[in-house]
Amino acid sequence: MRKILVIGSGKSTAFLLKYFLDKSSTENLFITVGDLNINNAKVLFKTYSNIEFITLDIFNEVEKTKAIKNSDIVVSMLPARFHIEVAKTCLTLNKNLVTASYVSSEMQSLDTEVKQQGLVFMNEIGVDPGIDHMSAMQVIDRIRDDGGEMILFESFTGGLVAPESDNNLWNYKFTWNPRNVVTAGQGGTAKFLQENTYKYIPYNRLFRRTEFLEIEGYGRFEVYANRDSLKYQSSYGLDHIQTLYRGTMRRVGFSRAWNIFVTLGMTDDSYIIEDSEYMSYRDFVNAFLPYSHTDSVELKLRHQLKIEQDDIVWDKLVELDIFNPNKRVDLKKATPAQILQKILMDSWTLAPNDKDMIVMYHKFGFEKDGEKYQIDANMVVIGENQTYTAMAKTVGLPVAIATLAILNGKITTPGVQIPVTKEIYEPVLKELQSYGIVFKEHNEPYLGYNPLNS
Repeated sequence: MRKILVIGSGKSTAFLLKYFLDKSSTENLFITVGDLNINNAKVLFKTYSNIEFITLDIFNEVEKTKAIKNSDIVVSMLPARFHIEVAKTCLTLNKNLVTASYVSSEMQSLDTEVKQQGLVFMNEIGVDPGIDHMSAMQVIDRIRDDGGEMILFESFTGGLVAPESDNNLWNYKFTWNPRNVVTAGQGGTAKFLQENTYKYIPYNRLFRRTEFLEIEGYGRFEVYANRDSLKYQSSYGLDHIQTLYRGTMRRVGFSRAWNIFVTLGMTDDSYIIEDSEYMSYRDFVNAFLPYSHTDSVELKLRHQLKIEQDDIVWDKLVELDIFNPNKRVDLKKATPAQILQKILMDSWTLAPNDKDMIVMYHKFGFEKDGEKYQIDANMVVIGENQTYTAMAKTVGLPVAIATLAILNGKITTPGVQIPVTKEIYEPVLKELQSYGIVFKEHNEPYLGYNPLNS
């Protein structure tokens, strides 16, 4: 039996483990799942053979070394900051490694040694990052192979609620880590390239600088810029491109309302709110407003941020029940961002019958024989249920497919890498199509940059 070790058994592992188990007989696989808490995975896959569950603490060197040594390849589905602990042991024990997370500086520092040992440390092979890389590079390489020169690339992804489960004014529910939603865009100024001009958006303006796009059958969306759109410029071979812009998708109107929290300071994660455990939701809102003997919290907020009572933004705030004096924060030494997250989880947690949705959109502009052309490509994936979500599907399946390809010797180029080469993206994207993860392409008149960002 060929042994695959999966470390971490969170929400993104359902499709990953099912893929391995469905192929365990034909591919001669045995799967070990290691985590501090393995109960959920145990319940989900208790009827399957060729799988075992072990309690595993990656900071216990004996446990970690034993588990990795007893495997043929390792998949780390841990939070990103913990991958390096697994990677170092994989390097010592000469094991290949796959993760869905961004390549950290610590991971990248292992590249020389990984190459020397002929190992594959595959990263960023989830949905975003992951499917975005592979689907983009497939089209970019095709354009180049046909003699075209890239002049524009825009790419946007959103983890959203499916239309049939979209029943709040924000048109949004948490489909992934709520903390990442609350703190999105912080820690740096968004940077991108527009018509050969570098553009910058500071955090306090990020959610008021949006552009809009339409996806057939799913309506209109808005996007705000990612922190650094130029991060993959060289990796994609786009050093001479004129426009390069990456962003996050939401339904139209979300960003204007979210900007209220940013303006008040509720998304700040850098300091502690005193006596937070004793606050009500109403107290939390009031903490960011001027003192008044006479004015209510609602009136102060509307006056401070110039929100009219008939504005849909006001209705969105009321819907979250943030003015409720009876709901308690009940979090000790909490930051504003942590408190806001708790409040939002009351309203934005997926209900048992809710479905999520992943939406991805690429725009490619290129020049060939003196003429300019544009290709639009989009992907929409709807989740099945609370376990087999669209997020779990689009994160877990690429990881699983790449893992098996490495195990079978189909992906062999060594090093710490991301999936931007044909060796990786061609087989992975081809197999993803059989799971309904497909891009629809449309040839459009070349439109160039969006004036909203000029």
